[in-house]
Amino acid sequence: MKYKTKMLAGRFADIFSQWPGVVCVALNEAALPDTLDPYFALILDVYHTGSIPESGERFSRFGEDAAAFETSSSGTKDRFLIGDIPVRIEYKPASQAEELASIAGARHEKIWLIKDSGTYGFYRLANGEILFSRGNWINDIRERLKNPGDGFWHRMREASQSRMEHFLSDLGAAFIRGDDFYYLMSSAGFIKNACLTLFSINRTFEPSHRAYYNQVIALRELPESFAAQLETFLRADSSVSMERKFNLAQLMARGIVAL
Repeated sequence: MKYKTKMLAGRFADIFSQWPGVVCVALNEAALPDTLDPYFALILDVYHTGSIPESGERFSRFGEDAAAFETSSSGTKDRFLIGDIPVRIEYKPASQAEELASIAGARHEKIWLIKDSGTYGFYRLANGEILFSRGNWINDIRERLKNPGDGFWHRMREASQSRMEHFLSDLGAAFIRGDDFYYLMSSAGFIKNACLTLFSINRTFEPSHRAYYNQVIALRELPESFAAQLETFLRADSSVSMERKFNLAQLMARGIVAL
């Protein structure tokens, strides 16, 4: 992490640590690249047990160099700039993190609450760099997330694999109709859920979308030739026809289902 980024992250961690209800501040991995990287952003997860200051008060505490401030309608996300550095703050009730930990542990009957949103929330809880921790709360949460049981991963695979097969069917229909727009939409849905299924098979929480490709091809258990098929499927030039891509999607889906 660049020195400038580290100093800025520490500055905000100091601010949030002064709020009594804040139990943890975690830095997202989007801050790891160089600030010139188009994927770079200073993203902080602020976990809290009580109320947090209103948006106007929050902005006043962020410093005179904070600009272009905006907050979500729910007041749970702030976005602004410090110079040319994009800063995003997400305020998350600790109770929500505890609910995720309980679902990963034994409460598999509640997986329906997160099966459509995937496991990225778990990933952020488990992998964010801890900048501030009040007590042992975050360590307890991470301990509970270490080994979700078979039931958790089976249900997550079942949900994403079903969606993958649904999008594959849509992909075939779009190919037959020659519908470029619907084909593109179906391709995106198919690839996302194929990757989600593979993360579940490998008992791995899914990363942010920007990290999907590099992390999915590095998984231990993959269908034979999956990486090469995926690379060809993602090729944007016209050398790979719509029919060829649909055939590749069928091959990838068969390989994944067989795992």
